[in-house]
Amino acid sequence: MAREFIMPSRIVTGENALQMAEENLKGLGKKALLVTDEVMIKLGNAAHVEEALKNQGIEYVIYSEISGEPTDKMIYKGLDLYKAENCDFLIALGGGSPIDSMKAIGAMASNGGKISDYMGKTFEKQTPPLVAIPTTAGTGSEATQFTIITDTENDVKMLLKGGVLMPDLAIIDPRFTMTAPAKITAATGLDALTHAIEAFTSRKAQSLSDTFAVSAVKRIFKYLPRAYKDGSDVKARDRMAVAALEAGIAFNNSSVTIVHGMSRPIGALFHVAHGLSNAMLLKECFTFVLTDANDDIYERFAHLGRAIHVAGRQDDNKAASEKFLQAVIDLCEELDTPSLEEYGIDKAQFMEVVDKMAADAMESGSPSNTRKELTADDLKEIYKKLW
Repeated sequence: MAREFIMPSRIVTGENALQMAEENLKGLGKKALLVTDEVMIKLGNAAHVEEALKNQGIEYVIYSEISGEPTDKMIYKGLDLYKAENCDFLIALGGGSPIDSMKAIGAMASNGGKISDYMGKTFEKQTPPLVAIPTTAGTGSEATQFTIITDTENDVKMLLKGGVLMPDLAIIDPRFTMTAPAKITAATGLDALTHAIEAFTSRKAQSLSDTFAVSAVKRIFKYLPRAYKDGSDVKARDRMAVAALEAGIAFNNSSVTIVHGMSRPIGALFHVAHGLSNAMLLKECFTFVLTDANDDIYERFAHLGRAIHVAGRQDDNKAASEKFLQAVIDLCEELDTPSLEEYGIDKAQFMEVVDKMAADAMESGSPSNTRKELTADDLKEIYKKLW
């Protein structure tokens, strides 16, 4: 069966990537909306992008009010600024939140209406040019046709999509990830790992996405502990930036599965950062998938176990799968991933909304990409096992 494979029109990676990509900015427009957050301004990262724009004679205005994971209100505010300042393209500097926000602002500038109207639909009208400069090695949003925005009226994280959301230019410069603190490094790195594993084990996986997914898994297991323990390790930061890009390309073309489906409701209702809520779910979700699994599932997870050398030829697929799962669990522990309780979530409050979370997760469609049949009742049981 023929499959489409899409990725950013242009990607520039490595040290001094921003400097190399400067000239590419010139042809995108005359005035940019730079979407970022206050932390990027305080750290001086935004100043580097401003300098690049000035070098090319490009006007710009900064929208730095992306505080936490993006909401519809933040998008509308950025859209108003984009229009008032007569901007004609957008640049995002930051983690997944600024990049997702840039995509949503660009899509709304072209498509109009109310953002919640597009949940379950596809953005069709071409956005203004989009440039993504990630400062964390995790979300992979610089290489996807998706954006996640919270609908504040209904407390739902909306997964919005469309090929027009794919950035025209992705600049992967490791110097921007050097300032990420250890906890952010861990959470975003485990987010990238989740992307890669789910991309490879998804029903929608294809040969090209498999190539990127396996490469990302191997890099993450090798370099994420190093980046976590020593944030100044330039090589580890560079390899993790590439791994996050690879994982983003992979899941963009094969989709995510159970973990992401169950993660979004936790984030929406309890305001847990996306990467962290993924990490909290990895053990129980993959344990469920690998319990009484079919040969196809065991073969997929076993391949990953052998790729990172925790399993060998002597292991059958079931044993190799279980060794890979244990390696994932061990990595989460090494990176000090907290439980829901340790994070400070009230158990009674959590249990009250289990039914809603399971329903929202199923409605997102992501769990249906899992190679094991899942029901809302299955998801409820997994949520309860997190305690």
